[in-house]
Amino acid sequence: MKKLTQPALLLGISLIISHATSNAQIKPEDVSVRKIWSNEYHNAFTSLIWFKGSFYCSFRQGSDHAGGVDGVVRIIKSKDGINWTSVAVLEKKGYDLRDPKLSVTPDGRILVNMGGSVYKDRKLMSRLSHVSFSNSSGKKFSDPQPIGISANAKTNFDWLWRVSWYNKIGYGVAYSTGEEKEDQEWSVCLLKTTDGINYDLVTRLSLDGRPNETTVRIMPDGEMLMMVRRESGTGFWGRSKPPYKEWSWTDTGIRFGGPDFTALNDELFIAGTRIYEKPAITGLFLVNREGQFRNLLRLPSGGDNSYPGFVVGRKKIFVSYYSSHEGNSSIYLAEIPLSLIEGL
Repeated sequence: MKKLTQPALLLGISLIISHATSNAQIKPEDVSVRKIWSNEYHNAFTSLIWFKGSFYCSFRQGSDHAGGVDGVVRIIKSKDGINWTSVAVLEKKGYDLRDPKLSVTPDGRILVNMGGSVYKDRKLMSRLSHVSFSNSSGKKFSDPQPIGISANAKTNFDWLWRVSWYNKIGYGVAYSTGEEKEDQEWSVCLLKTTDGINYDLVTRLSLDGRPNETTVRIMPDGEMLMMVRRESGTGFWGRSKPPYKEWSWTDTGIRFGGPDFTALNDELFIAGTRIYEKPAITGLFLVNREGQFRNLLRLPSGGDNSYPGFVVGRKKIFVSYYSSHEGNSSIYLAEIPLSLIEGL
């Protein structure tokens, strides 16, 4: 493996794809998929990065999809994508740690940001997002610690879902489900950080439909892009120039669940999410900057599934995700030849 990028651009790739009406898809038989982690637990909600010569994949491990205090974060590592070893299990008493997302900080460590849910008799009482940091070698991780959110954005039910770095600043969207009042509209705020622990408000995002899980990416020219899940509607694609106060939104017409995307070049992205078909599956798309989505691939999946992560290499795109189509919810890794995308 050489010169992998996450989530920056993959230099030197020229993808010749029309964004008009074509909706060609890759054939599933042309893609390699393997199960990389499975045990007696419910394993779900992945993230994937390339760090110092190895893949790192994170996910939540618990007794069920939600509703307990037993959720822990496991991080596994592999040099070849085939042989994986566990490098960390992060846990905190009284908290269900969820949806761990990986990023590389400006000082060369892995940041793990994760939701922390507190339940009583399976009822959600509060949320407090946590972070953990690796050492410079990626071999050890710190105990989870709560993040700080500025008073003008903080609630008792905040969930900072993913952090992306640009010019030594980390950006992420925190959402609040308004559990304090059942009829309260969900809210989303763009936050920024320099240390990965303390977060300040950039702007509130004016979105209806109970927006929540959001992935942020920043392009080399400074434009920020967002892929936003809405619980009561189809997903949105957002665009903004610095200082990221004003946003333009495109309704994708697709219901999202666990959205993620990463750049293939200046104008083209690969995105993944749960597709709410019957049954629900994990789907991949090609997307341009304007937010036009084209079907690319339906990964082998079913039941409780999705929440992908991406790493782009010279010849392949690697996609982590989870699925229960083969029984217990397990972690999978798909390898997609870039030549197949170039040929569409």
